[in-house]
Amino acid sequence: MRDHDDAGQLIDAFLDALWLEQGVSDHTLVAYRRDLAAWAERLAVCGEALLAPAPATLPAWLDERREAGYRLRSNARLLSSLRRFYRWALEQGRLAHDPLAEVRLPRVRPALPDTLEEAEVVRLIEAPDVTTDLGLRDRAMLEVLYGAGLRVSELVGLTTDAVNLRQGVVRVRGKGDKDRLVPLGEEAVEWLSRYLRAGRGGLMADITRPALFPGRGDRPMTRQAFWYRIKAHALAAGIDRPLSPHTLRHAFATHLLNHGANLRVVQLLLGHSDLSTTQIYTHVAQARLEALHADHHPRG
Repeated sequence: MRDHDDAGQLIDAFLDALWLEQGVSDHTLVAYRRDLAAWAERLAVCGEALLAPAPATLPAWLDERREAGYRLRSNARLLSSLRRFYRWALEQGRLAHDPLAEVRLPRVRPALPDTLEEAEVVRLIEAPDVTTDLGLRDRAMLEVLYGAGLRVSELVGLTTDAVNLRQGVVRVRGKGDKDRLVPLGEEAVEWLSRYLRAGRGGLMADITRPALFPGRGDRPMTRQAFWYRIKAHALAAGIDRPLSPHTLRHAFATHLLNHGANLRVVQLLLGHSDLSTTQIYTHVAQARLEALHADHHPRG
């Protein structure tokens, strides 16, 4: 029981450091805790301590997970969590060497996110009926989502004081409660202006409430409700390919890179803390180039 308590305290200390020093999101902290707790339980079964695992224990466990049906990507994420924990333990002087230094997994190719061609984005954005208050709201939301590359949670969480139409920017509260200023673009500014003038008031009983895009009862629209709206507009636009809540965010990043944007600029706009997260979009752009070559080159 004592070893289990010590492992729990170590995990808590590690997660506290991530939250305090790096502003890691609650979702990520939950994932780290789940991975580390499972690893600690496995070590306890083997009679080993969290800071002193036997060299063969993790490879054997990963093999068992694969046989049980866990995907390679799941094991790679688990290994990433454990490595980050042991790097922290080394930095804290709790370890003399990294016990996972020799553990390797086959390289996992990044999964390419679902995205849309530029013409499809235009059809989707233009699908709402802007003669209605709801349609005007949806058009403004789609313009902002694509124009600023926001996460859906960031979009529905916007308040009226986060938008500066004169400067053409929006203040976004992202992961880890970090704020960033993102340019909106002319189309998003135009449709936001129209919505604020002629649409928002018709959707709210109390227009002094802060939600920029209200759902029911003057409260902010939920992610699930907006996702339902996106799917309805995609159907109306004749788009039948798989979509995700991040489809327009992915399209924003991919289209910027296709038009020559710098990867670090895209990183800043998306609010990624790590450039490696943004690099997935270089794979998307490369895949697009390869498809164009195969379709149109005489020897493709």
